[in-house]
Order: sequence, then C-alpha cells, then structure tokens
Amino acid sequence: MRTLVHEFDWPDRVVVGTVGRPGERTFYLQARAGARSTSVALEKEQSAVLADTIDQLLDKLAEDQDNGLTIPTETPAELVDDEPLDHPVEEQFRTGAMRLGWDPRTAQVIIEAYPVAEGWDETDDDSRDDTDDGDTDDEPAEMLLVRIPVGTARAFAQRTRRVVRAGRPTCPLCGSPVDGDDHVCRLTDG
Repeated sequence: MRTLVHEFDWPDRVVVGTVGRPGERTFYLQARAGARSTSVALEKEQSAVLADTIDQLLDKLAEDQDNGLTIPTETPAELVDDEPLDHPVEEQFRTGAMRLGWDPRTAQVIIEAYPVAEGWDETDDDSRDDTDDGDTDDEPAEMLLVRIPVGTARAFAQRTRRVVRAGRPTCPLCGSPVDGDDHVCRLTDG
C-alpha cells in the first residue's frame, strides 16, 4: 500500500488551533495552500512539545555561525496569525508519531505527522508477511508533510504555545487543570 502524502511546501497558512470549550478542546494542526486544506488532530501535549522542539531547533540554528542564515529570535510581526482555524475543520486523521526536520538546501523546517498506528501487533510475528512485494504493513496509510521557512516556524511555535495556554488554568500546587470551583487539589486535604 502506498502512503497518501498530504504535502504542503511553502503553505499559505500552517497553524495549531482548537475546536471546543476549554477542557473539551480538540487540537488540530492545519495547513492550507490555496483552496486545499488538511487538518490532523493532535493531543494538547503533542502541540506543546512540537512548539518547544521547533523553538529549540531554531535557537540551535541561530547559534551556528557557519550556517549563513538569519534566524529570527522573535516572531516577525507580519507573520503573527491569531485567526481561528479555517472551517469546516475535517479531521484527516488522529496524529500518533511526529517528526521534525531541517532542510538546509531550502532553509525550511519540516513537520511530519503520521496517524495513530492501528491493527498491527508487533508481538504477533506470525501475522507478518516476510515477502518483499513492495507493499508493507509497516508503512502508514497517510501522512501530513509541511515545509515552512524559519520566520513562519517561529510564528507557528509562538501561536501554538498561546493556544495550549488558553485552556483551563492549572492549580499552582498540583499542576492539574482547574474546572471552576470544583477542583480538589491532590496535594491538600480538601
């Protein structure tokens, strides 16, 4: 089976956004080029780690004096995107694994998202076909591949952190989300 690749090279827009109320939000990574748009669901934690990892990659590249690139340390004002997700939001797949890369030829950050792997049990060796016919069950059915320039990547990371923080406040003692007045802190008696 061939992998269906939803590829966006220099997209018009790439953002993480949410649908739903705090505490019930679904996070989406959404990319758009022209009229074509793809949205994949993410966990809140995946979104936060993606933003932090992009910033770490950009910071490391900025420190490298030999790369010849100008990497913004702050988000360029003209790249700030505070608009909601493009509608309708149609989930292509729920993200399992993600990879982040760097293409030095084009000076682009590469984001890859793969669906949650279902139906394959690596402990069941008898179910695997060892013939090499070009089709493997190890390949994902589809993936999202997005390539973005460094300024857009910095703006993407900033927005993503802001979206993650916009949910329910956290308890200063236990770090758990606070749902109105009915929060029972794990670290106190009441």
